[in-house]
Amino acid sequence: MSAVLDDMDSRPGSTTSLLRTVIGLYLRDAGGWMSTRHIIALMEALGVSAAVTRTALSRLKKKEIVFPRLYQGVPGFAITDGAAAMLARGDRRIYNPRLMSSADRWCLVSFSIPETEREKRHQLRRRLHWIGCGTVAAGLWICPDSLRDEVEEILEDLELRRMSTVFVTDAPLVGGSLRDAASAWWDLDAVAELHRDFIGHHGSDGGGSSGDGPEGGSGDAHQLMEASREASAETFASYVRCIDRWRIIPYLDPGLPAEFLPEDWPGMAGIALFERLGAAYSRPSADFVRRTLES
Repeated sequence: MSAVLDDMDSRPGSTTSLLRTVIGLYLRDAGGWMSTRHIIALMEALGVSAAVTRTALSRLKKKEIVFPRLYQGVPGFAITDGAAAMLARGDRRIYNPRLMSSADRWCLVSFSIPETEREKRHQLRRRLHWIGCGTVAAGLWICPDSLRDEVEEILEDLELRRMSTVFVTDAPLVGGSLRDAASAWWDLDAVAELHRDFIGHHGSDGGGSSGDGPEGGSGDAHQLMEASREASAETFASYVRCIDRWRIIPYLDPGLPAEFLPEDWPGMAGIALFERLGAAYSRPSADFVRRTLES
């Protein structure tokens, strides 16, 4: 379970983060193994030198994301079992962002952990934060009920289940407005900034501004598909950097119902842009990788 934090611990845009994204996108599709030479070639398309890539591979080896493996006498790297589970969990988040409705239920996590277990208490809070839970009080956290299985997994992994109680409930009843409560429980300003940062970096790739929305003018998916037909290193680099910057957002964004969010919430525009970019770039990028591996 600790490996789930790799998604957040690697700063988007860093070499280690970009390599982790390439591995998540393409190494599994290549059969779970890829030669070192081809990994270096793909990273060079991102502007990363062979020497720097080898250093990043060593870091991911230490994190138990990959391990060195010879295949038919050729040196390369394979994905560990733990990383495979982490990447599968990441796929569900990245490509299916959470969007709660008003009728969806909530999960409350109450815990009382003695001072002798303060390190576990710190890890619990850290992990709950990184899967998108909000803090109602020091020992009471809240999240969409769709996250309950992950909450249970965290509690079991830290051996804290007997010190915790999980409740399932309808919408919480608060003294003020739901928007005020949500802004106190989650750092929605930080999550909104992540969406705006993504839109700012990749809005021009999508052919429209952040205000275009799902049907946004020049960001039309058909135009994007036409513009991206040719599989190229540039298309590959754009897509990898898009995924790399996006992938932490679905972890931290709880996908709250509209009545919990500020009126100028940028989340829907961010999701729409991500989906347009994926429709435009995923196939030509995969074609570029296939051609690289066949070379």
